[in-house]
Amino acid sequence: MRSGFICIAGLPNAGKSTLINSLVGEKVAIVSWRPQTTRNKIVGIVNTDDAQIVFIDTPGMLNARNKLGSYMMKSVQSGLKDVDGVIYVVDAAKGVSEFDASTMAQLAAKAPVIVALNKQDAVTRETMFAAMQAMKDIPDVKAIVPLSAKKGENLDALLHEAVRLLPEGEKMYPDDMYTDRTMRFMAAEIIREKALYLLDKEVPYGIGVNINKFELCEDKPIYDIDADVVCEKQSHKAIVIGKGGGMLKKIATAARADLEELTGRQVFLTLYVRVKAEWRDSEYLMRELGYDVKDLKD
Repeated sequence: MRSGFICIAGLPNAGKSTLINSLVGEKVAIVSWRPQTTRNKIVGIVNTDDAQIVFIDTPGMLNARNKLGSYMMKSVQSGLKDVDGVIYVVDAAKGVSEFDASTMAQLAAKAPVIVALNKQDAVTRETMFAAMQAMKDIPDVKAIVPLSAKKGENLDALLHEAVRLLPEGEKMYPDDMYTDRTMRFMAAEIIREKALYLLDKEVPYGIGVNINKFELCEDKPIYDIDADVVCEKQSHKAIVIGKGGGMLKKIATAARADLEELTGRQVFLTLYVRVKAEWRDSEYLMRELGYDVKDLKD
């Protein structure tokens, strides 16, 4: 039996969260076409016949522009600490940038690197071949695996390569556990995902979600969930609420469906919209919304 930790890293929008969801077979990370959707490190657990792989999804690497951005980059560094290997995800359509090549070389000096050349379903063979050729001179890359995280293509090959990096050891988590995140955390992320999908492009980067109540009703099998959707400007609040409350209702309806799938119970969801100006540059407000640097020291 082998067991260990594999970090999933890469540039924004490379498909890291889609990949971890496809590998785990459950939704452990929210997905959006918008870059920087993932803000925390997310753990997804995969059990095979001979191994337990603990995948750590991390935010896309970027130059931080505010304290939230700095938190996200610290989350990446925390996710890379003491891992047995790294899966570096590259968008095959965009090819291998100088940043990718430099980062892969730096990571390889710390832990074995597997390159997941993602989105093979969306590119030609010529494009895929060019991307693979661009990686041939990067030192110490253990394997290059073309795949499609979205369609689940060639994931077995990636798992095979990941297992080879793990040390001998017993399982660290029960077989029926697929993430270490709480349902409260997942509920906040699901609500944020629906807001990302539905809102105008200028709003989502300043959106946070705080769960005020997550309770199973005593007299019936219904989860009662109250949450704040937090934005930075009064003008954004009006957009989140929408005409006649229409947008907020759309967000709640979309989130409720996923929350009921997550909990296996009916969900009564109430959303409120709060304005907290410049919260992405306030460590106090960031902690309120679940982005506490102290949590990254483990």
